[in-house]
Amino acid sequence: FVATCNSVNFFIVRKGEVWAPTTKYQLHGITRANILQLCHTHGIPARELDFPLTQVYSADEAFVTGTFAGLIPVSCVDGRAIGTGRRGPLTQRLQQLYMQLMDSYAGRGRQVGL
Repeated sequence: FVATCNSVNFFIVRKGEVWAPTTKYQLHGITRANILQLCHTHGIPARELDFPLTQVYSADEAFVTGTFAGLIPVSCVDGRAIGTGRRGPLTQRLQQLYMQLMDSYAGRGRQVGL
């Protein structure tokens, strides 16, 4: 099954649902947790489960998360296009929500005199 990528957490989207590998074999990423929380807050179905690589190949969308990267779309895995081979609509929505979350954190920092 899929666990993680180089220093980032891996996600797929299947039929409008975000799938994240369990933390059994990967780090408990802060950005990963933020994305799962955003899904919960905004009514986006999401679950943590271990899934095989074949589920990745047939996913509608894929993306990775990391502290430095934020949320980055994945267009192909092992030379195989994921979905349309472009950023999908749910990945785009989560990027926007994550950017808003980061902007809110930055704004609060400025408000307390940092």
